Amino acid sequence: MVSVIIPMYNASVTIERALESVVFQDYNGLKEIIVINDGSKDNSVEIVEQFIEKNKNANIILISQTNGGVSKARNSGLKIVKGNYIAFLDSDDAWITNKLSDQVKILENNSDIGLLGTGFEGFYFEKKLEGELINVKFKNLIFKNYFQPSTVLMRKNIIDKIGLFDELQKYAEEGNFFFRVSRVFNCCFYNKKLIIYGDGKMGFGESGLSANLKEMEKGELKNLKFAYKNSWINSIIYVVAVSFSILKYIRRVIIVELRKI
Repeated sequence: MVSVIIPMYNASVTIERALESVVFQDYNGLKEIIVINDGSKDNSVEIVEQFIEKNKNANIILISQTNGGVSKARNSGLKIVKGNYIAFLDSDDAWITNKLSDQVKILENNSDIGLLGTGFEGFYFEKKLEGELINVKFKNLIFKNYFQPSTVLMRKNIIDKIGLFDELQKYAEEGNFFFRVSRVFNCCFYNKKLIIYGDGKMGFGESGLSANLKEMEKGELKNLKFAYKNSWINSIIYVVAVSFSILKYIRRVIIVELRKI
C-alpha cells in the first residue's frame, strides 16, 4: 500500500486538484490518502468533505488539528500510515497520472533505494537522459536540494529509523529531513517530470512559506549548522556551503526584485 500525506492550510483553490491527481493515478495498488487540515480558516475542509462524499471508495482520511505548521501536519500523517510506501503531496501541487506507478516499479526493482524523488517543470537535468536514475548522496544535498516533498516516494522503514520532521523548524524543514535520510539510506533522483509544481510558479518568492526569502535562508543555514554540529561536514565544507547558500539567497532576492519591475 502507498500512504499519501497531504498537509492542508487555506488551500480551497487547489486542494481538489491535488486530490484528483492522487485518486486518478494509473497505479493499480492500494492507496490511502491522509489529508491533515492544519487549522484552515477558509472552506478547505468543506471542499475535502464533499470530495470524499463523491469518491467514497478512494480511502481518504481527513484529520483536523490546530495550526502547527507543515512539519507537524506531515508528522500527524506519518504517525498513522499503514502503507509500506509513503508519499507527500503539498496541497498546491498535483501529480502526473503515472507518478506513483513509475516510482513504485523502480523501488520494487531496486531494493537498495530507500527514497526516490522526481523532477518537475523547472527542475530536472537536461544533460541527463529522461528517466535516468541519479544517485544523490548527503554531500550533494549540502549544496543543492534535489528533493521537493511532493516528488518523493520512500519506504516506511525510513521513518522507523530516522524519525519525523522537526516541528520546531518552519522553513526549509524538508532539507533537515532529507539530510538525515541521506546519511542512512540510498537516495535517488528519477530524471522525469512527474509533478505539477504550484501551477508553474517558481520555487521561491511567490507564495506560501517560500515567499519569505529571508526566513527560507535562515532555515537553510540552520540545516548546515545542524550538519556541522553533528560532524557530518568539516569546518571548511561548512564555511564554503554557508557562503554558497548566502550567494544563492542574494541571487534569489535580485530575481524577485527584477520580476517586480
